[in-house]
Amino acid sequence: MRTITAHTKADTLIEALPWLARFHGATVVIKYGGNAMIEESLMEGFAEDIGFLHYAGLRPVVVHGGGPQISKHLDRLGIESTFTAGLRVTTPEAMQVVRMVLVGQVNRDVVGLINRHGPLAVGMSGEDAHLFTAERKHALVDGEHVDIGQVGEIVKVDPGAVQAMIDNGRVPVISSVARGEDGEIYNVNADTAAAALAVSLQAQKLIVLTDVEGLYAGWPDDTDVIDKLDGAELAAMLPSLSSGMKPKMEACLTAVQGGVPQAHILDGRVSHSLLLEIFTDQGIGTMVMP
Repeated sequence: MRTITAHTKADTLIEALPWLARFHGATVVIKYGGNAMIEESLMEGFAEDIGFLHYAGLRPVVVHGGGPQISKHLDRLGIESTFTAGLRVTTPEAMQVVRMVLVGQVNRDVVGLINRHGPLAVGMSGEDAHLFTAERKHALVDGEHVDIGQVGEIVKVDPGAVQAMIDNGRVPVISSVARGEDGEIYNVNADTAAAALAVSLQAQKLIVLTDVEGLYAGWPDDTDVIDKLDGAELAAMLPSLSSGMKPKMEACLTAVQGGVPQAHILDGRVSHSLLLEIFTDQGIGTMVMP
């Protein structure tokens, strides 16, 4: 029995070999969010995966949001959360909470979990070393531009500090807050931030963890997951996607159009989904090619 178990493990390791060879030294940007970020066992599994990627010779970079944690904190403080066109309306007092929760709580938690596996992760915010510079973004409602407060659109990425950390053998963990040229602080969508960073780092892969199995062919009638599609096919599908899925797929499209060879949408509710995607022949989720 022990021999059978050992052989199964050996087979798994051998299956990973071509992928280990292919991605050795590759920078992989991972957008971390959804249930994988709230459920304890999934959080621990994610941290293990990041540790594994690092020790297997890849160079992971984590970009995270924290929508549920922000909502919880705003509720606790009695600050109302409203959404327009899928974006959180961010008043100056809400922005203080967003910044505090993302940078001071969620970022620390993610760094702490990864660092159980060695002195790997270093936390930073998009404000640090001018990593992300943003401009005020307006929501489009019935063709009209609507002001939604301190919500930003990234206009510039300066990845020098992140690259220095990667070169130093660390795992950067980045919260999606940005600075404005005007001195304002902006809340930026973490999917968009991850894509912009993947392009500027010339990453080999962008991986977006979410709470669905992948991109469905014809949701809600058809729940077949599309394994693979190219940029042109995705661009044609974008207008019909749900408001939750749209920013994720737009991020994938931005990445592949910007020179990232592969972008993936993965189900973060599946334990060790990152390893299944990178190191197995089947892979999971949806892959977008240029």
